[in-house]
Amino acid sequence: MTDAAPRDPSPDSRDTPRRTNPPTTADVAGPPEPAWLPAWLAAALHRLVDWTSPRAALLITLAVGLIPALLLTLGSAEVYDAVAESDGVAQLDHPVLKAAQAVRSPELDAAVTGFTNLAGLVGMPILAAAVTLIMMLRWKTWTPLLLMVCAAAGSLLMTVAGKDLIGRDRPPLADAIPPYEYSASFPSGHSLNSVVMAGMAAYLIILHLHTRRAKMLTLAVAVLFAAAVGLSRVYLGHHWFTDVLVAWTLGLAWLAVVITAHRLLHSRRIAERDANATV
Repeated sequence: MTDAAPRDPSPDSRDTPRRTNPPTTADVAGPPEPAWLPAWLAAALHRLVDWTSPRAALLITLAVGLIPALLLTLGSAEVYDAVAESDGVAQLDHPVLKAAQAVRSPELDAAVTGFTNLAGLVGMPILAAAVTLIMMLRWKTWTPLLLMVCAAAGSLLMTVAGKDLIGRDRPPLADAIPPYEYSASFPSGHSLNSVVMAGMAAYLIILHLHTRRAKMLTLAVAVLFAAAVGLSRVYLGHHWFTDVLVAWTLGLAWLAVVITAHRLLHSRRIAERDANATV
């Protein structure tokens, strides 16, 4: 009796590659869609994607989201009027300006002026365009351009609306450092735009980072940049402190609208891709 020849591996076990689990949303692009959002809102956005396209749905969502952002601007104007009349938060303006004047020096004045120009009408578009171009080329996607343009458009619209509604005077020129500015003071456009643009850039970068430390460092850089821009406006005497406070609030609100819209639509694309990968 001869020993039976060893059995060859089956064709399936020999030729079929091992199946790996499809990547999850967290593996690909950060956290899943916010759990605190109403289910009907997520469902409505998903239906909008079905009827149009992901990018078109994003633009429509942001256009709708701009309405509450503008209402928040109107509400901020009303709150500011009420506070200013009763000398509430506005009581901080003069003491903060006096404190800034106490630490001024020619060297520091020049350094702060150069820094604040990064968030100006010339510096911020150049800086934002450079960062956006780098992200587009590195990741080979149009998403950074779409989100940065939408974020900037909403920020600019809120700045113009707020200035027209309030028409608040800037601090006296005698208390300011040249070059002087003459547009309305409320809200601070530099501060609002820096929050939105730095926040959006940080959000996009964080989606492509893998370690918690790198993500926290990116967020910290964005927060420090936006905070420094706002405080530089007060230091130079170009804005009152309450101008900056409201600008930070409006900027964060609009940033939340843009990021939430993108997270919802992006999670839909991830879910569809994962479903196709398992078929």
